[in-house]
Amino acid sequence: MAKYGFVSVFPPKVMAKANELRADAPQMNEHRVKDLRHLLWSSIDNIDTLDLDQIEYCERGKGGEISIWVGVADVDVYVPKDSLLDQHAHENTTSVYTGIEIFPMLPDRLSKDLSSLPMEQDRLAMVVEFSVLPKGSVRAGKVYRALVRNKAKLVYEQVGAWLEGREAAPKLIAESPELQAQIRLQDEASQRLGKYRAGQGALELETLKTKAIIQNERVLGLYVEEDDRAKRIIENFMIGANGVMSSLLEKSGRPTIQRVVRTPKYWSEIVQTAREHGSKLPNRPDAAALAKFLDKERAKDPERFPDLSLAIVKLLGPGEYVLYDKHKPVGHFCMAVTSYTHSTAPNRRYPDVVIQRLMKALLSNAGSPYGKEELTALAERCTEREHAAKKVERFVTKAEGAVLLAGRIGQTFDAMVTGASEKGVYARLMDPPVEGKLMAEPKQVHVGQKVRIKLVNLDPWMGFIDFALAR
Repeated sequence: MAKYGFVSVFPPKVMAKANELRADAPQMNEHRVKDLRHLLWSSIDNIDTLDLDQIEYCERGKGGEISIWVGVADVDVYVPKDSLLDQHAHENTTSVYTGIEIFPMLPDRLSKDLSSLPMEQDRLAMVVEFSVLPKGSVRAGKVYRALVRNKAKLVYEQVGAWLEGREAAPKLIAESPELQAQIRLQDEASQRLGKYRAGQGALELETLKTKAIIQNERVLGLYVEEDDRAKRIIENFMIGANGVMSSLLEKSGRPTIQRVVRTPKYWSEIVQTAREHGSKLPNRPDAAALAKFLDKERAKDPERFPDLSLAIVKLLGPGEYVLYDKHKPVGHFCMAVTSYTHSTAPNRRYPDVVIQRLMKALLSNAGSPYGKEELTALAERCTEREHAAKKVERFVTKAEGAVLLAGRIGQTFDAMVTGASEKGVYARLMDPPVEGKLMAEPKQVHVGQKVRIKLVNLDPWMGFIDFALAR
């Protein structure tokens, strides 16, 4: 954390301020705050997650449409702009999830309690309403403040396995026919949204994410986190809610921050990658054409698809935050949209807190709390800190892999090439799923190629893992 410029311990003054806060915020009784505690709200997240940023609820509407409510934790009410807590949040701008330890952006008193959305607790939220039409397009509704109560804290893997018919319903769902119907309706709405986004050219990328199994401070193994329909519910709903937020701020004419992925600089390399897989892409960047190519490759070779996805992700370039300029919108190439932001995770991302404040000011017809210069500086800082956080997380993943492989130098493994360019060649072992640098020339291998490699060097302290082609 220190190496990449993060403050890893909350200063005593920040902790003292957080501990002074009370749960019964006066705003809960304001007349402009709707009381939506009667709705069957639920959350779906990881089993150990306590910083719950959002809850969801659906209803069937007229003409086959499905109305969606997304409740986003009101962090700003406890962390006002320029306060001591806000100044510290601005320092890191993001929570950092190393897999070994979580370094939260805000103290636990907030992120796991007052500004979280735990079960059976009254909490303030920003609610985003929108409707999904039968063919999957979205009709934006409205945003407002509300008092909410999470009725069911659900877990991705359990809900996903139930929706996909692999396991029985988890206890909370099994005991409530109403909750069963609610989650199935959310799944139906999610599938509509996903199909529509895909048809518009949104890229369905699928990179492998590994997680360490740790016991008594020892790395026992690594496993790959699986995607499922429960995760896609949250992904699709959050994309919808973020789009609504961004569009409302954009139409207001006020300065705002948007989340963008620029038109790829390395499109020619993407075209070459497609050519190597027997497909032709247009010479100019085309998200819809790239999406069709990826869909075809996923169906043709699902085993190699995550590594192809990773290669494409690297060529697309990273996401970033920018000041919205109505004269030169950048857009989000991967999602095939021109208006997008981050607003649904304010406990762990600072840009989402900024968006929350901008939206509150718009709703109350107050002046904007931020000027263009301040928003530009915030966008740049949040982008830089996000990239630094990913470096921390990648380093720990490499260190875990190096610890797991300790004592196995000289052994050979089956692997797959995950990257091959002038910047270097990388490969991932099939078991355990550890990635490292492959001492080979780019022309010797190609992404997705299965190879036999030998472990030649490692250093857990530096996060180095080096392989060579086995002879």
